[in-house]
Amino acid sequence: MTLLEISTQIAPDSLQQAASTLDASSPVSVFDLATKGGWIMLVLLAFLLVTIYVFIERVLVIGKAGKEDDSFMNRIKDYMQEDKIEAALALCRKTDTPSARMVAKGISRLGRPTADIMTTVENAGNIEVAQLEKGIALLASTASIAPMMGFLGTVTGMVRAFMSMASAGANVNITILSTGIYEALITTVGGLIVGIIALFAYNYLTTLVKGIMNKLESRIMEFMDILNEPVVKQ
Repeated sequence: MTLLEISTQIAPDSLQQAASTLDASSPVSVFDLATKGGWIMLVLLAFLLVTIYVFIERVLVIGKAGKEDDSFMNRIKDYMQEDKIEAALALCRKTDTPSARMVAKGISRLGRPTADIMTTVENAGNIEVAQLEKGIALLASTASIAPMMGFLGTVTGMVRAFMSMASAGANVNITILSTGIYEALITTVGGLIVGIIALFAYNYLTTLVKGIMNKLESRIMEFMDILNEPVVKQ
């Protein structure tokens, strides 16, 4: 059966009936539209909830990590020059930020070669960055998978529409085809929306982490400069 023969089987009165139904009906809610997308919409909803949770949780964690007393390194410098190692360590434990934990690792290695201290501090910084990036990779995966799930819904919806059309035979009308077409279009829209949200969240969090990385690198340089300065004995 050709597409031309199929189109001629859709009676004009069916089109008029569908149009009159749309005009008389109330606006369709977002929830009603989502339910017409089938089971794939539940998967997309799970992706969306995970994205929102990871985004909010990481924003809070990264925001806390970025808060630091501007006088921290100056106080560390004063303690180090006065040979007050325990006081410097106590300040690091009290501050409890990625920079402070990184500096504390370096202070705990005092007495070893400078290269060893540098390696220890850098490793501590890498660990801190890895902790900040926890869960962000999931957003990248969601940004890629969600649109693909939407396209899968498009295919399954069109298959359902053609199966309904084949079952109807000569009695094909818009109502029979609408279920599959709804699924095809709504899942595509849902997948793209979730993918866009996840991609935005991923890029935003990545930018925040890069800002923390730059700050940690600056703290490493400051700390190594402090070690290379002469110690003032009291």
